[in-house]
Amino acid sequence: MAQQPEDRPLPSETHAAAASAASARKGDTGSAGYETSDATLDIIRTTLDAEKAEDIVQIDLRGKSAVADHMIVCSGRSTRQVTALAEKLSEKLKDRLGRSARTEGKSQGDWVLLDAGDVIVHIFRPEVRDFYQLEKMWQDPGAEAVRAN
Repeated sequence: MAQQPEDRPLPSETHAAAASAASARKGDTGSAGYETSDATLDIIRTTLDAEKAEDIVQIDLRGKSAVADHMIVCSGRSTRQVTALAEKLSEKLKDRLGRSARTEGKSQGDWVLLDAGDVIVHIFRPEVRDFYQLEKMWQDPGAEAVRAN
């Protein structure tokens, strides 16, 4: 009886590639992944600072979540500025990294979530940020907020 293609043993290179792909899906990107996330983080921090975002907080998520390596939480003074910050950040990431960031909440302008892959950015109006206190959920208990400014 002849073996069907799905019954044949896979070569060892295929096993290594499958293990690498599974590892990447779990968030283990190795040191090269951290270099990419750090470069993305630098672009985001520089852009938010240049565009006058307020109260910028950086939270390291490595080891806490497989969703991202970093989280940035910041405020804009108005719905217009929150929306403008999200648009400018999306443009800058596309120009510098060649990829688009997924965005949620831009039409309301109270809280915009920007998913840049390894870095998640939350841009709030100050009142909305005070209400949700998102950074307190992700920081270590008793830790001071790391201000990116």
